[in-house]
Amino acid sequence: MDSLREALNGKKNYYTESQDFKPARLQCPFCRTTESYDLKWMVRKKKDRLPPGGDGRDRAKFQKAQGYMVLLDDKVACKNIRCRKRFDISGVKSMAYLSEMSGLPQPD
Repeated sequence: MDSLREALNGKKNYYTESQDFKPARLQCPFCRTTESYDLKWMVRKKKDRLPPGGDGRDRAKFQKAQGYMVLLDDKVACKNIRCRKRFDISGVKSMAYLSEMSGLPQPD
């Protein structure tokens, strides 16, 4: 239990968290309409410097850490008034590093 608590505290010490919405074009599998949906992402950006009190192991972990985004939504509701069914999000990465912006959904 202590190692889990240490791991969670380590993430909080290395990153600043925020939530953001990014557009993605998805097609409803039921009615086949393609629309733009705002997907909710958790953005974790690496802090500028390691908090005080870290040892050599913490410095090594912090140096390897990268900023990344995690997709929080797993389903969306169709925007077609006649359909309105919820469907799974597919074709979009669920996690992407901020350095590799090519994997993120791009607005049209």
